[in-house]
Amino acid sequence: MTGASSPGLLASVADLREMELARAGGADIVDLKQPAFGALGAWSSEALTAAVMLWNAWDEQQAPGARRPMLSATAGDQPMVPALLRAAAERVAGTGVPIVKVGLFASKHTNECIEALAPLAGRCWVIGVLFADQEPDFGTLAALSRAGFTGVMIDTADKASGRLTDHLDALTLGQFIAEARRHGLMTGLAGSLIAEDIGVLTAVGPDYLGFRGALCEGGRTGRLDPARLADLRARLKAHSGTARG
Repeated sequence: MTGASSPGLLASVADLREMELARAGGADIVDLKQPAFGALGAWSSEALTAAVMLWNAWDEQQAPGARRPMLSATAGDQPMVPALLRAAAERVAGTGVPIVKVGLFASKHTNECIEALAPLAGRCWVIGVLFADQEPDFGTLAALSRAGFTGVMIDTADKASGRLTDHLDALTLGQFIAEARRHGLMTGLAGSLIAEDIGVLTAVGPDYLGFRGALCEGGRTGRLDPARLADLRARLKAHSGTARG
């Protein structure tokens, strides 16, 4: 976990080339996600396995004490059916990805789905993802904690509906962060974020800010641009320094 005044940068990547660019460019979490397939579109099992092999080979070459980003992957935009959601998350975890992100879309079955993921949460890091454009219930955070989830993020489900900050104001997001921390959960904010969102969102104290479209030439389904990644990292560092000062 990062400090509340210095959120890490989560970069969502669509293929192995982008994974390497994000790792080399200083992303703190490299998130394997296929944006063409939805809000949390998933990579294939074969692609995930190849990514884990490359990642582990790189990690083994690092000197003791060297900076080591983390690797995560999404389980796809799954229906809120406990058995199906568990199977999708288990598929991702089975490839060796250490952090599995699971979308918790608006549903009367949310708590059942969370309970179904508890066994997996006991074996790897599981991150629940709530959606700002679906009136997220922060009461869910207690259930995530009881089930052993490592963390929780807020994202947007419909990328055409606007950015995270169009749906939830800074006060509400601050309440989310505080409540998640009270339950021992790592926190992240994402959802069509742009560079101009960094100042406001850094101030509310998340552990991570997640980006995709702002990193890419041509929007979220375009290609990751190392220069954009470098710019966002610099902006995060500048705002973090201001927050600490």
